[in-house]
Amino acid sequence: MTQRTKPPFRADHVGSLLRPAALKTARERRAKGEIDANELKAVEDREIKDVIKKQESVGLQSITDGEFRRSWWHLDFLWGLDGVERYAMETGIAFTGVTTRNDGVKVTGKIGFSRHPMIEHFKFVKANTIRTPKMTIPAPSALYGRPLPTPIDKSVYPKLDGFFDDLGQAYRKAVRAFADAGCRYLQLDEVFIAMLCDPKYRQQMKDRGDDPQALGTIYGDLINVAISDIPPDMTVTMHLCRGNYKSTFMGTGGYDTMQEVLFDRIKVHGYFMEYDTERAGGFEPLKRLQKGRLAVLGTVTTKTGALESKDTIKRRIDEAARFADLDRLCLSPQCGFASTEEGNILSEDEQWAKLRMIGEIAREVWH
Repeated sequence: MTQRTKPPFRADHVGSLLRPAALKTARERRAKGEIDANELKAVEDREIKDVIKKQESVGLQSITDGEFRRSWWHLDFLWGLDGVERYAMETGIAFTGVTTRNDGVKVTGKIGFSRHPMIEHFKFVKANTIRTPKMTIPAPSALYGRPLPTPIDKSVYPKLDGFFDDLGQAYRKAVRAFADAGCRYLQLDEVFIAMLCDPKYRQQMKDRGDDPQALGTIYGDLINVAISDIPPDMTVTMHLCRGNYKSTFMGTGGYDTMQEVLFDRIKVHGYFMEYDTERAGGFEPLKRLQKGRLAVLGTVTTKTGALESKDTIKRRIDEAARFADLDRLCLSPQCGFASTEEGNILSEDEQWAKLRMIGEIAREVWH
């Protein structure tokens, strides 16, 4: 067993990082009209260059912009698709003990991909690191899977088949555009297949007229369409999560319910799997991990600042290795540290300590 020279890496991370105070202040001032878009971009550029150096200094091989130019892990990308608009929902999404902001998406026209600001966001990271620049975008299910249904103009899409067909093709073009911009490490953040492992969420889908099992298949096929035109040297992984907002979560349930879709149907190269608490179930589904694919174990939580013991994490890796060869496993935090700009409830020092420890453990386990 050795350290890996291509993604996913033995010590990896999901992508989002806590927003520094200077960036939060600049975004607030921009929202009030006190600074213009160029002034905000200058702050973003400076803070992203700084966070790239910090990722490199703790030993990470995959480098992101921390999602510093986004407010949400998913909505900012979706708002950039043709036919998709931003709107204010009547209420936010219910998480454990907290409700999110009420930003939403609605489909008002034919979904497509023509040009998108995140292509330039990726290019900026690529130009400012000598390591592997990583791009994260929401999986296609993010446009449909939130518990509060997405308004879809019935005159544009009288049937959902056409909606899903266009969504898949828009994603195929988007993924290819990132590849053409030089991206060779892309991560699809897939919350809603993981949420289909939650009985309460499945009932919510039934109550609104959807078949939860069919949705899992649809979401899996959308990912396959999205990655159907990638170059042979591009790695695409998916991150599985049950919600991450201000250190709270949206759902619970092991991967067993969706393991056939996840491991047999979807053709990604690797899986970032939430495994920091019992909410995600056991490691048994890793038995289905297909040859040549890797699982990145998210056993280090981003929801609290307390630093786990190395021995505890190593024991967890040993447990997982009972179901998948150790050589096909990697280590990461369970999620991003700031899936939304508010961030989770921990300090930047605690964030970097966790990322540094992940690198140390990876060197000790896969030496």
